Amino acid sequence: MQGYLAILRPPNLVMSFVGCLLGSAVVLGSVSTLLESLSPALQAAAIAVLFTAAGNTLNDYYDRETDRVNHPERPIPSGKVTARGALAVAGLLFAATVPWSLLLRWELLAVVLVNLAFMASYEAVFKRTGLRGNLLIAWLVASLFLFGGLALYPDFPALLPVLVLALLAFLATLGREIVKDIEDVGGDTDRETLPQRMGTTGAARVAAAFFVLAVGLSGLPPALQMLGLAYLPVVLVADAILIYAALNSSRRPGLSQRAAKYGMVVALLAFLVGALP
Repeated sequence: MQGYLAILRPPNLVMSFVGCLLGSAVVLGSVSTLLESLSPALQAAAIAVLFTAAGNTLNDYYDRETDRVNHPERPIPSGKVTARGALAVAGLLFAATVPWSLLLRWELLAVVLVNLAFMASYEAVFKRTGLRGNLLIAWLVASLFLFGGLALYPDFPALLPVLVLALLAFLATLGREIVKDIEDVGGDTDRETLPQRMGTTGAARVAAAFFVLAVGLSGLPPALQMLGLAYLPVVLVADAILIYAALNSSRRPGLSQRAAKYGMVVALLAFLVGALP
């Protein structure tokens, strides 16, 4: 069971759960309003967790050969989980998300079906094509916040802050995915990643550009009066971490991608405190 728990990547599941709830809180304007509509928000977050767990498991299934070089400690290459077992778990988890999302809102079902198509095409084709695969992963992460917002949104204008949050997550994730490819360039013999096509230095510049763009756009919520003032000091910390990730994307890609992940967590906190009033 330890291997199956590890393949689900619990820290990622926690981030998915919190991110989806945050999308619901931002679309309603406050955390206190969210507490009044907690049931659909929690159900949407649970669906997001199931989908993320399925995606993590499917990713490990398809990456089992390259992981023997890059990450031999992971559940499948280490022998803790069989490839067939991982595929079965992924299928069951994906299957559970479809009817559950339909019971809540048709918009949620649409996102689930689109993301299923994107996940399948990523693993089958686009994972090996560099930037296009990175773009799909960035969308899958960003859609978590949109998913939470769609669970409770009253009208389209209420979705605007969530769309900004999703855009920032998209850019930061895209930069991080490119840096991860830089880190794994030695073992990615079956993939045509961006570092392989333009070199690690060129790819690092592209990743840094996405980090910096995310930092620049982080000023939108206070400028458009979307969130409370408490957002600003916290997001400045997140911006500093992302700039640090950008500066280290070429020389220390492992440190850079970890810093980007921490920066995204702090950015989530910024949106949370901004939605507290």
